[in-house]
Amino acid sequence: MTDPIELDREHDHHGGFPRFVPAQVGPEYGRLLEALRTVQDLAVSTSLPADVTEAAAGKAEELIELMAPHVVAEGQQTAGRVPRLPGRGSLLMLPWTIERFDAEGVRSRGVFRRFHLGGNAAAHGGTLPLLFDDLMGLIQHAYGRPISRTAYLHVNYRKVTPLDTELIVEGAVDRVEGRKAFITARLTDLDGTLLADCEALMVQLLPGQQ
Repeated sequence: MTDPIELDREHDHHGGFPRFVPAQVGPEYGRLLEALRTVQDLAVSTSLPADVTEAAAGKAEELIELMAPHVVAEGQQTAGRVPRLPGRGSLLMLPWTIERFDAEGVRSRGVFRRFHLGGNAAAHGGTLPLLFDDLMGLIQHAYGRPISRTAYLHVNYRKVTPLDTELIVEGAVDRVEGRKAFITARLTDLDGTLLADCEALMVQLLPGQQ
């Protein structure tokens, strides 16, 4: 694997991307994330009476007031900078945990929760491109590619993707052509049944590009 700095001396300056370093947090951050994820699950799976809705809204507003004074600039927030936590500590990302991260590829394991329901006990089709696109970024980073953007992402839906079932997503760089990295990935259950596969093109940014 090549250090991306060696490939691109402007690595830290493309479009103002911050250079992310892992955040140091205690177990309380993982506890907060799990609580917030559970609130998301409940928010889309309950039918609350008016008094409970009123009470829940009040508590949510209290939480906003508690957290708002601690907003920081991009690159300084904790979310997305805790590799050992599901989704790397980000609520936007699927709550999956990285199992492998090297030049040969990236593998992650996790579940789609009730929050990700599309219908009939299946994950929403739009959540799969999010899972794959995040994986593609990790793959090109693990491979040692310079800062890149997704230029193309094609997902094939092979079978219904279930909720609350442990799954595996993995992929690797197939080939590199100049600024272009071609990557493929697969989503399977633990028995190896293919649920979806994806191919993507990641293109290295030029100086000044965002």
